[in-house]
Amino acid sequence: MASVEYLQQAKPTAVRHRRVSAWLQATPLTVTFALFFIVPLVITLIVSFWDFNEYQIIPAFTLKNYAAIFDGCTSFTDVCVTFKTYWSTLKFCAMVWAVTLVLGFTIAYFLAFHVRTTAMQTVLFLVCTIPFWTSNVIRMISWIPLLGRNGLVNQALMSAHLVDQPLEWLLYSNFSVVLAFVHLYTFFMIVPIFNAMMRIDRSLLEAARDGGASGWQVIRDVVLPLSKTGIAIGSIFVVTIVMGDFLTVGVMGGQQIASVGKIIQVQTGYLQFPAAAANAIILLAVVLMIVWALTRAVDIRKEL
Repeated sequence: MASVEYLQQAKPTAVRHRRVSAWLQATPLTVTFALFFIVPLVITLIVSFWDFNEYQIIPAFTLKNYAAIFDGCTSFTDVCVTFKTYWSTLKFCAMVWAVTLVLGFTIAYFLAFHVRTTAMQTVLFLVCTIPFWTSNVIRMISWIPLLGRNGLVNQALMSAHLVDQPLEWLLYSNFSVVLAFVHLYTFFMIVPIFNAMMRIDRSLLEAARDGGASGWQVIRDVVLPLSKTGIAIGSIFVVTIVMGDFLTVGVMGGQQIASVGKIIQVQTGYLQFPAAAANAIILLAVVLMIVWALTRAVDIRKEL
């Protein structure tokens, strides 16, 4: 009888200890998240409602920063600058997402199903990470000697008599910006898709082949549906990074192409911090809507 009472008293104590332990384990992550994400975000939101002039920030509530962003958007005769900029940035996102998805899926499929040994998979992953050992700026600048007017690509095309004069659109154009984005961020698509593919039961592929399915049918009906979680996560990575990127657009676009991140960077350079903060909040809202749409299309938590 005494042992039963002891067990009844010990059970709530054990539950409390587990709860305390769980809270203690979550505390470092919670503090880090709050300190480096929540607090800066709240400060950015507050500053976005402040006024400013040529030489100082005025902590007085105003909506003119947001009004300036949407200035002219109510007119049907001309599209406002904000809409044009977001449309340009979204086009970059769509093109980069499509190219990185095709490349990422293909490379991940090769690594997951055609590379048999874990050691070789590790080696190939290390090869993929080699470009990350240096700065993004250096990786972008390395394209200039290749794509420039007197670069290797134009010289090769002219030597082969494929073109009569150098191609101007290879550098400082939308093409060069998309190329640099793909070069920089394809790896962010490869990794989550590869992780999703490695969880696929190989017996499902064998059953599909035994049932007479071709290679393309196996990919379409088995591999692709079971990899949608990795595709969604990779898409979130690529889209969110491209939406806020300003360095790639500036370097590879020759300071001639507008993007949302570039506008924020320019406003920050001119010390227009409230205006930049307002643009950052709008950009965050747009990115969150995109992420929400992707998570609605694929229930990541359920799939994981």
